[in-house]
Amino acid sequence: MSVGTVTTAVPARLDRLPWSRWHWMIVIGLGTVWILDGLEVTIVGNVAGRIAEEGSGLDISAAQVTGLAAALYVAGACLGALFFGWLTDRYGRKKLFMATLAVYLAATALTALSFESWWFFLFRFLTGFGIGGEYAAINSAIDELIPSQYRGRVDLIINGSYWLGAIGGSLLSIVMLDTTIFPKDLGWRLSFALGVVLGLVILLVRRHVPESPRWQFIHGKGDEAEELVSSVEREIEQEKGEQLPPPAGEITIHQRKSIGFGLIAKTVFGKYPRRAVLGLSLFIGQAFLYNAITFGFGTILITFFDVPTGDTGYYFAVIAAGNFLGPLLLGKLFDTVGRRIMISSTYLISGLLLFVTAWLFDRGSLTATTMTACWCVVLFFASAGASSAYLTVSEIFPMETRAMAIAFFYALGTAAGGISGPLLFADLTESGVVGDTVLAFQIGAGLMCAAGLVAAFLAVKAERRSLEDIARPLSEAAETASSSTVRTGTATP
Repeated sequence: MSVGTVTTAVPARLDRLPWSRWHWMIVIGLGTVWILDGLEVTIVGNVAGRIAEEGSGLDISAAQVTGLAAALYVAGACLGALFFGWLTDRYGRKKLFMATLAVYLAATALTALSFESWWFFLFRFLTGFGIGGEYAAINSAIDELIPSQYRGRVDLIINGSYWLGAIGGSLLSIVMLDTTIFPKDLGWRLSFALGVVLGLVILLVRRHVPESPRWQFIHGKGDEAEELVSSVEREIEQEKGEQLPPPAGEITIHQRKSIGFGLIAKTVFGKYPRRAVLGLSLFIGQAFLYNAITFGFGTILITFFDVPTGDTGYYFAVIAAGNFLGPLLLGKLFDTVGRRIMISSTYLISGLLLFVTAWLFDRGSLTATTMTACWCVVLFFASAGASSAYLTVSEIFPMETRAMAIAFFYALGTAAGGISGPLLFADLTESGVVGDTVLAFQIGAGLMCAAGLVAAFLAVKAERRSLEDIARPLSEAAETASSSTVRTGTATP
């Protein structure tokens, strides 16, 4: 439903802002949730062996934790992304990134109180439901608030911060699994409880993150968008001690209250079919590669290298560090060298390196230390590539479809690799047969290479370009501003 027409320079005004304390507030308030996700997944992987032991307080096997529970977590994330993604495009970014964090906090707290396996499975699903909603709401807000010249590196580093949580989860599990400190039935519960504490801290910071002005001016809140951007400009001019340059241009919009599913689907698959193939390929490739390695990580070390259950966290902390360093060190190149070269090369390099790792493992040439070193190098490149999948789908489709596009490609790609992956790879890595684990590696590597080839041909040159230039808004008016079009953000009926 259209509510008026407005001509605005809000997108250009946001894109020409220099980096400031305000942007750091956005990064900290929104990006830190990936630390929570990394903490969650890593803790579950590392405490799986302990939860499966007699005396843990739960009658559950390690395969159920890394297989069924992991698949339920991912299934919840997929459904949560779709559900909250639709609400995000309809009701705004801010309301939903507060609501999804609340769902995560409640579900994680109740996971710590698990007394039966069904309870554990249920709240792993609901924890994923909240995290999935975060992906859609937060990636939308980040890309719409960060200036175009920084968007690539910031998005990659924020998504890569997942691995800071993974490092924390790995080291935390070492302490929590030490039975000289905590009993078997308490340590793993406290691991989940810490996630709740961290989430509450993030909730306090996130209260200060504003709604996306881009969402506001399209949804009939033009005055609020103008007021917000003006206040940010005044704050930055005061911080920098100089006047901002004039914005590059304006855009005229027919404001709407909501966008139907039919129009979204027609836009994504009808208007941008090549981009749809690209998004799906990137998500499936990275989901399978990560499931081939991370979900069975602890089991592989224990089964093939006789690493004690309580020591797997040390090894995982090392590869988690490699994962974070990838986006941190390579992120700037996505804005300078360009999206196509960097996306395709990170996918292809990581896939080829995993093939080499599989070959070395099959020959019996690796130890626990050298296997971890190989994974660290593979994931240095893979992490930058995986983070670029979220960046890609959040910037190559129109504003009105952004959250749903992120949700759809995350859900479909992750369902393919993230639900079937844990179920398939849990059996392959737990069998104790070298050939089965080699096959798991090869599947992940092959799909990663295939996605890299797709990116080489289909990736969009989005570096340093305005979101509205990459994909014109569906609500954009064909005519330029006239006497019946308001420039200040107040809609004309």
